Amino acid sequence: MNRLKLKQISIATFVSLGMLSTSSIAANDIVKIDGSSTVYPITEAVAEEFQIATRIKVTVGVSGTGGGFKKFCRGETAVSNASRPIKLNEIKRCKESGIKFIELPIAYDALSVVINKKNDWAKEMTLSELKKMWEPAAQGKIMKWNQIRAGWPDEPLRLYGPGADSGTFDYFTEAVIEESKAIRGDFTASEDDNVLVKGVSGDKGGIAYFGLAYYEENKNLLSAVAIKNSTGNFVLPSLKTIMNGSYNPLSRPLFIYLNAEKVKSDPNVKKFVEFYLKYAAELSKEVGYVPFSKEEYAAITNHYKTLQTGSAYKEPKIGLSVKEILELSAANN
Repeated sequence: MNRLKLKQISIATFVSLGMLSTSSIAANDIVKIDGSSTVYPITEAVAEEFQIATRIKVTVGVSGTGGGFKKFCRGETAVSNASRPIKLNEIKRCKESGIKFIELPIAYDALSVVINKKNDWAKEMTLSELKKMWEPAAQGKIMKWNQIRAGWPDEPLRLYGPGADSGTFDYFTEAVIEESKAIRGDFTASEDDNVLVKGVSGDKGGIAYFGLAYYEENKNLLSAVAIKNSTGNFVLPSLKTIMNGSYNPLSRPLFIYLNAEKVKSDPNVKKFVEFYLKYAAELSKEVGYVPFSKEEYAAITNHYKTLQTGSAYKEPKIGLSVKEILELSAANN
């Protein structure tokens, strides 16, 4: 993929901008990141450009949002990718370990429901139909497509989805089944979205859900399902439908969480975060996600500069922009 014009910027330019010193070029420090496979494409793109620009090594793991927070709260990583807000039990775990964190929204995502290219019947679905196939009561019982909707074929229904450590899993169960982590157990689970892509692309009766970037990258292999929204319209996931709010309720913000102490004490982590915020909009869009507005990124950057710790998303914030959520959080602290 084209990585903007960053590769054309010389090391000397970054030195002159104060983003890089000759000592950091020689340093062997590593910025360690882990967490969400959904956020991975954005962070990996940022890390690639940052390493080219600064020669500071960055490692990006993919253990799922929950798995990433386990490492983060043990102090093993400086940054944690998350496709959902941090949970209360994770906040407690971090507090017990003395880890204070800074929460930064970085882009919008559309949780995309995808089917095999040969599936010519399930182009549109309702939330109740998704619930019918994925809810715990469906296990071992709802095994054919014609059990979901009359008129659909007598074809085997095979489900592929993120594992329980995934923030996408949490969001899907809460939005569709309306109960966190409630889901049937007889589906193919993986924290690696590429495994899910491969499964559905090779299975006529397959269906999966994951972040928009993985659908955008594999449009030649998969078809997206239009989901019935709150106004009764069937809407496909896209940059336009996320930004205008019509792709609901399966649109959501994505996050990175920063170890507050490492941001203060490790200059390489600080440089990486500042680099991330500078290029988040362009790189998020490039890998298939939806950037916030300039005003929202300005609010996120200001939030970062204050080094305010804790979560602004402990409770659902319906109808508020990222800027409004962060300003409300600042006012309450």
